[in-house]
Amino acid sequence: MTRTVIESNTKTAIIGFDQPFCVIGERINPTGRKILNAELEQGDFSRVQADAIAQVAAGATVLDINSGAVFSNKMAEDVRYADNNFVEPSLMKELVEKVQEVTDTPLCIDSSVPGALEAGLEAANGRPLLNSVTGEEERLELVLPLVKKYNVPVVAISNDDTGISEDPDVRFAVAKKIVERAADFGIPAHDIVVDPLVMPIGAMGTAGLQVFALVRRLREELGVNTTCGASNISFGLPNRHGINNAFLPMAMTAGMTSAIMNPVALPIGPKKIAEKKAEIEAAGIILPADMDDEAFVKLFGMGSTLPRAGKEMEAIRAANFLTNNDDGGAEWIKFNASPEDQAGGRGRRGGGRRRRA
Repeated sequence: MTRTVIESNTKTAIIGFDQPFCVIGERINPTGRKILNAELEQGDFSRVQADAIAQVAAGATVLDINSGAVFSNKMAEDVRYADNNFVEPSLMKELVEKVQEVTDTPLCIDSSVPGALEAGLEAANGRPLLNSVTGEEERLELVLPLVKKYNVPVVAISNDDTGISEDPDVRFAVAKKIVERAADFGIPAHDIVVDPLVMPIGAMGTAGLQVFALVRRLREELGVNTTCGASNISFGLPNRHGINNAFLPMAMTAGMTSAIMNPVALPIGPKKIAEKKAEIEAAGIILPADMDDEAFVKLFGMGSTLPRAGKEMEAIRAANFLTNNDDGGAEWIKFNASPEDQAGGRGRRGGGRRRRA
């Protein structure tokens, strides 16, 4: 069975056909996150560390670290900051070091800048996953030597110099090309994790069927593990979690072995709580004066004020159980245990009613 091994100093994550689905946490990424981007520009890594801790607690077994920040204010002072080749290597090093201060979870080094990839590889403990290489000739010549030099596995994205094809046969051919070129560098197929590229179902009705068929071919014909940006499938649609929750188990049964995704259900903030309380008061419902926000949001089915595992994680854990990758359902039972049970629980009093003497 193909197994891709990713390691930190003390932990090992295995992506494999006979392994539980590998969740690669995606939240340490400033792209599209204005607040995080601004904090990084100020040298503030507190949110990065909080995100790392929350993702591991929610079930991520690998953490993706992306250094694609845009430092607009610094750019105005120093034109070098307009060049990602200048910004990302040093930022990646800091990100890796800050994350490793709070967790020893294996890492995925993620950048389009070769210098940032190497900076991350140098700073990371153990054997990280490298994200990523494509079928573009220039990219192959830049990234595959790094993969060989540091003896790490790599994500191979199925696009090349012609862009992203809507034809799944073309995307398979690109993946095959990357696997063959990697072999020329002495990189084995078990160290290639192919991203077949998930298209949005809202734009292409066959997107789900395409990726399921592609994953089967990649497993059966190339013998490689696979991954994807899981939320791409639901882009632009309502109730994205509902679509993601269906897509992930279906992809798993087709043979997909990992996904880059957000494992955390984001906490309910003060604004939504205040809006709901106003709605309740308008309906004439009187709440206990001592009810705290966490009790309130749980009572009305809003979620939680604390980060927790998202619904996608529930679907993945159920699918692990159903595909016999959760021995005896231990992880499923643990996932669904109450906080009291997880902490050891309260001792049972006698195991039932006592009979009177």
